[in-house]
Amino acid sequence: MPTIPSLSEGDVTIRPIRARDSRALERELVDNRGWLRQWEATNPHGPLSFDVRSNIRSLQANARAGLGLPFAMDYRGEFAGQLNVSSISYGSLGCATIGYWVAERFAGHNITPIGVALATDHCFFGLGLHRMEICIRPENEPSLRVVQKLGFRYEGLRRRYIHINGDWRDHFCFALTVDELPQGVLRRWLDGNAPEADAHIPAADRTKAATPLRIPPRR
Repeated sequence: MPTIPSLSEGDVTIRPIRARDSRALERELVDNRGWLRQWEATNPHGPLSFDVRSNIRSLQANARAGLGLPFAMDYRGEFAGQLNVSSISYGSLGCATIGYWVAERFAGHNITPIGVALATDHCFFGLGLHRMEICIRPENEPSLRVVQKLGFRYEGLRRRYIHINGDWRDHFCFALTVDELPQGVLRRWLDGNAPEADAHIPAADRTKAATPLRIPPRR
């Protein structure tokens, strides 16, 4: 089981999510329902669970199995959102995926890019992973701005990739490998050296994402 650290930069801290975060987490999820629902992962074979404490326990169990790092994101000591490193794979693959959300009232404080940078640097230099990936719905412009700020490299469109808000949704996918930035993601960004153009999405992919994939009718 990898140790889940607490990491800070300025007013932003990412730390292990705890059972006692359940009340603050539930309050933000309820208050931000309209803000978050359109980006919320759903289960195509069952209802979404709103048992916050149970969800935290599930994330912690996943961490104990060595498959994830569930973080809370704090801003000036106040719970502001979540960041999850998931699908951790060691050995020849050496990769993981990052997902995140931040409450609307905390938007505009660079909480998410700082959190993503801290988590990515930990996975690269603390866990020894080689590659980190972020997949984002084409309509989610705030999240697309995060990967642009940090210089994540655009890698392509995945059709009907993740079940979000009740249906299979297309996602744009971005990645970084550790050998691309020996100084780390956070340092490169703070120094103003993140290549924002690397996250550029070709017009052809934006057009394709705006066109529903044709699904043959079931016979």
